[in-house]
Amino acid sequence: MRRIKVRFSLQRGENYMKWRVIGSDGIVTYYNPCDVQLIMRGCTLRNNKKLATKIFNGESTKVVCAWILCDSLEIRHSDFIKGSDFKIKYNPKLAPHWMFLGADIDDRNVCYIVSVDFKLHIDLIPDGMKLGGYKG
Repeated sequence: MRRIKVRFSLQRGENYMKWRVIGSDGIVTYYNPCDVQLIMRGCTLRNNKKLATKIFNGESTKVVCAWILCDSLEIRHSDFIKGSDFKIKYNPKLAPHWMFLGADIDDRNVCYIVSVDFKLHIDLIPDGMKLGGYKG
């Protein structure tokens, strides 16, 4: 089965600064981060490192180079979950990879990611963090 693909849209126009979701059926939907909360489960953080490095080095701008693949996605319009203190970040102008606590986490598996406005928070469990074996 095809996984769900989530990324942030920076293309100018009506969907600028919205979450872009490509469902397992291939249908594309856009969501305003201020109006909804995305709850992603069974996630993989993907990145085209070659394109991201070009952006990082100032050789390119605004190219799609990062996304999240997830097994399931819940869209909430109310009853939002409070984010954790643990945020993952992606900004190829600052670093050419997904970041968590200063570490490169490209291609890592994450059990649970929740959006809070424009930020992404990861899950915590009592014995540590499930981030593809990464324990920080």
